Amino acid sequence: MRIVNPAFGVSATSGEKVALKPVNWTTDAIALVSNSKPNARELLAGIREKLGATRKIDNIDFLSKNSASQPAPKDVIEEVAAKYRGALLAIAD
Repeated sequence: MRIVNPAFGVSATSGEKVALKPVNWTTDAIALVSNSKPNARELLAGIREKLGATRKIDNIDFLSKNSASQPAPKDVIEEVAAKYRGALLAIAD
């Protein structure tokens, strides 16, 4: 089987350029997004707890997909983009 990427080597000539500010992981709001698989919430809770050793955690929130077999709904993606500067995802088993 041959897999071809038609965009390989083609420079993006159009599109808006956006200046991104780096995430400050010690102060910025962070979304912890669960894929809804078993133990994903517990994994993210452990990460939140570890982050709490070096920063305040009142702006680190949990979000989740409805199902592990489906993509995140548009409203969840829009919420992450609107409210948070960074996101950590639980995507593995």
